[in-house]
Amino acid sequence: MIELSTLLTFVPAALVIIISPGPDTLYVLTQSIKSGQGAGLSAGLGTASGVLVHTTAAVFGLAALLETSGLLYTIIKYLGVLYLFFFGVQMLRNDDEFNMDVDALDDHNDSVMESYKKAVVVDISNPKVAVFVLAFFPQFIPSQANVTLQMILLGVLYAILRLSYLSGVTLFTAHAQRKLLESPLTRRAVRYANGSVLLGFGAKLAFEKRPLP
Repeated sequence: MIELSTLLTFVPAALVIIISPGPDTLYVLTQSIKSGQGAGLSAGLGTASGVLVHTTAAVFGLAALLETSGLLYTIIKYLGVLYLFFFGVQMLRNDDEFNMDVDALDDHNDSVMESYKKAVVVDISNPKVAVFVLAFFPQFIPSQANVTLQMILLGVLYAILRLSYLSGVTLFTAHAQRKLLESPLTRRAVRYANGSVLLGFGAKLAFEKRPLP
């Protein structure tokens, strides 16, 4: 189990990072507006799942390899860039998914699943998250503790904290979504905003430098 002293230091530090505006918050926000509460919650769950993937990778040493291997880091980074650019351009060009029956917005299972899958891929394709997990979590592991177990527990706790915050963002945002999407002009604006966010993430990731080991 995680010691109380560890919780008292880890949780506040993690919350500061989680509530800072970033790609995850923006992505969940745009998904909530575009596709509704279910899609927003699924996107939040997707980013939380990505944290667990990175934690597992860190436990098995992949994060350490990313930290030292410039080639592997670059390959994963640009795969993520291509993914983000592809869906960003697709969003800008395709208006079909926004021309929907507003009364049926709460029952778009495909949109919910697609939001989850995109969020997972966006998160795990960013190698900086893996390096962050490797650099951040060990600071809160007591010297006598089982490192593997503590890394897993901290990863689960961080994922829960992130999901809780992003769920709050979704619930706060989604209630206005129905009225927003009743207007064709607003639908177009949301579509461009969503596509621009994905392209922006891709550009940011493309120009980010690998953290020094």
